[in-house]
Amino acid sequence: MQATETNPNKALWEKGDFTRLAATMRGSGNDLVDGFRIRAGMQVLELGCGDGTTAIPAAQRGAVVRGIDIARNLVAAGNRRAAEFGLANCSFEEGDASDLIGVQDDSFDLVVSIFGAMFAPRPFDVAREMVRVARPGGRVIMGNWIPNDPTLVAQILRIASAHTPPPPEGFVSPMLWGLEEHVLDRFGAAGIPAERVSFSRETFTFVADSSPAEYLQLFEHYYGPTMNAFEAARKNGTEDALRTELTALFEHENTSGQSDRTVIPATMLLVRVDV
Repeated sequence: MQATETNPNKALWEKGDFTRLAATMRGSGNDLVDGFRIRAGMQVLELGCGDGTTAIPAAQRGAVVRGIDIARNLVAAGNRRAAEFGLANCSFEEGDASDLIGVQDDSFDLVVSIFGAMFAPRPFDVAREMVRVARPGGRVIMGNWIPNDPTLVAQILRIASAHTPPPPEGFVSPMLWGLEEHVLDRFGAAGIPAERVSFSRETFTFVADSSPAEYLQLFEHYYGPTMNAFEAARKNGTEDALRTELTALFEHENTSGQSDRTVIPATMLLVRVDV
């Protein structure tokens, strides 16, 4: 029997337990949904939904939400959370944002992806799929991290990349979703003119009842990209340097004013597309 080819993106996001980090993102996820203009009965698709940081608040506001994520463990966690909240109008399933098999054209009033589909390979396919499944007159909303931004997540990924092997040939950085010209190119290829795409820079805040150094441990042990960086650093003898650099970053970005509490705002590019 031929071995099944491993999907590197799936393996990355099934690594560790991202729900541990998602728990520190709930407040900002809920606040973000306030801007989605949710109405009762609205059909919402969320791609790269994780365990429902924004999908569940959307369902709580009356939307019918279908979440799709490539990671089986996060899909299971999302369905558990929806059940715990008694949300029959919210379900999660496995799928690939680059190829939404089984999702019909013109099905959703709103297609959302917050720090999710930006990590999928084949970004032009992602944009095409988001537009395909949105109804005429509907919307697409993306939240994307911004390359070279001085705030937390862009700097984590920058530091981590210095301790990991170079990406394979043909790799397209997910951070390009944080540049307006690339977003316009991708949605333009999907048939959306530039005047129907708008941008704003928004703040997304991570909150944890622990010190910055303790909070970093969640990234070290449960967040795929930093897990890979620490594994590579251990092999090349730079683990201590990596931890020192990341600890300094977390401590510098912490705005709580307390040594045992972490509050870190990060800047994201919010993309709104009128389909």
